[in-house]
Amino acid sequence: MEQIPFDKRSGKIWFNNELVEWQDTKVHVISHGMHYASLVFEGLRVYNKKIFKLEEHTKRLFHSAKIMDMKIPYSENEINTATTKLVEDQNIENGYIRPFVWRGSEMMGVSAQKTKINVAIAIWDWPAYFDPQLKVQGIKLNISKWQRPPQNSSPWDSKAAGLYMICTLSKHEAEKNGFTDSLMLDHEGNIAEATSANIFFKDKNNELHTPIPDSFLDGITRKTVIELAKSKNIIVNERKISPNELPNFKGCFITGTAAEITAVAAILDNNFKVCDMILDLSSTYEKLVGKN
Repeated sequence: MEQIPFDKRSGKIWFNNELVEWQDTKVHVISHGMHYASLVFEGLRVYNKKIFKLEEHTKRLFHSAKIMDMKIPYSENEINTATTKLVEDQNIENGYIRPFVWRGSEMMGVSAQKTKINVAIAIWDWPAYFDPQLKVQGIKLNISKWQRPPQNSSPWDSKAAGLYMICTLSKHEAEKNGFTDSLMLDHEGNIAEATSANIFFKDKNNELHTPIPDSFLDGITRKTVIELAKSKNIIVNERKISPNELPNFKGCFITGTAAEITAVAAILDNNFKVCDMILDLSSTYEKLVGKN
């Protein structure tokens, strides 16, 4: 089925404390957020009309905005209330929510001290990010030539638009070469994450290994999966992981709001088994979020 372009959709968008018709929600082309990537955002899922971890996502949105020197002109409670009302009004059963904050058009240049801080929240139907069958069979990753920058070179602890530029480049290259996504390394050459999801590996002893999030976002889904794994008495090792270790791992999966828990079948020539542990964690996660 052909996807409707996002500027042609119907419904309402919460825009600076007003509900505006989807196609009437406009931003001027001379916008600091557009030209200088002064924009932060979040991604949330709605399962059976219930929002998963709304408060945690809103808190992270405010954290990202603070890092980017943007003061959101609403409280966390106001954003939570607006998001909840939007979900109710749009009558979307299973969907994706995108709140975002950006600098407006009052100034154009690197300095943006006097720009207005705008806030919008949009929601749309989105039952799945990956094909359900592909989630079980496992996706295939290449390794990106782009690396996550060091901590003193980017606002790495924020969900900021500019940080995703190399993710888009990486995913485009992966898809051109027959892969589903791309594995990104950090500035030290260690494994970091996929383009929009954290990553886990299973070893021969049924322990999990996941990179320390010290140059990329510590995902809310990542933290949830670690809690689920520990509740099942699975040992989780958060550590530096070299790409040279890939042949030693038996299983692999990625985690994220969109990806949920998605098995990885291969990273380049390294093949992994979609094992019972991964399928069980995925099933438990889906029950937790209210998907099943």
